[in-house]
Amino acid sequence: MAKIHEKLTDRLRAFISAQPVYFIATAPEHGGHVNVSPKGYADTFSILDDLTVAYLDLDGSGVETISHLRDNGRITVMFCAFQGPPNIVRLYGTGRVVVPGDADFDGLKQRFGPHPGVRSVIVVSIDRIQDSCGYAVPFMAFENDRGLLDQWAGRKDVQQKRAYRAKNNRESIDGLPGLSAEETDPVAQHS
Repeated sequence: MAKIHEKLTDRLRAFISAQPVYFIATAPEHGGHVNVSPKGYADTFSILDDLTVAYLDLDGSGVETISHLRDNGRITVMFCAFQGPPNIVRLYGTGRVVVPGDADFDGLKQRFGPHPGVRSVIVVSIDRIQDSCGYAVPFMAFENDRGLLDQWAGRKDVQQKRAYRAKNNRESIDGLPGLSAEETDPVAQHS
């Protein structure tokens, strides 16, 4: 039932762009915890070309994806249809973390909607594209995005964001390095 694609076709691009939620999966190289993170805000995901995508990484409770990518680079992005015909699309590949100060950060950041609390941009080089039936995925109706993450980040001043990131984003739950001290400085980081 699964089909492999050589590139992101117009049909796949349209499907991906229509999904209000996507999921990011990563794992450390040796032992540790597999991480799966749901992502919302449709304007935080961008298709860069036929085999490259990126998403805006916002402040969060942990730093698993960044730590795992720096450990081994492996990442899977999954989209599934909760409305319309059943479908699941998985993008397997290698991710890299682009932080403020990196040469391509500002250009990448412009591809996304405005959000406070930007930590990085995750760029994924795709090496396998697979879609499958999604017959068991339930129907669910999208009402709208939760604005809570943006509201939370918007209420924090620079010192509060710096302290939060220092406490929660320096290493993964398995002790892998996350964001360094200079990477956790939120001055002027708003998409």
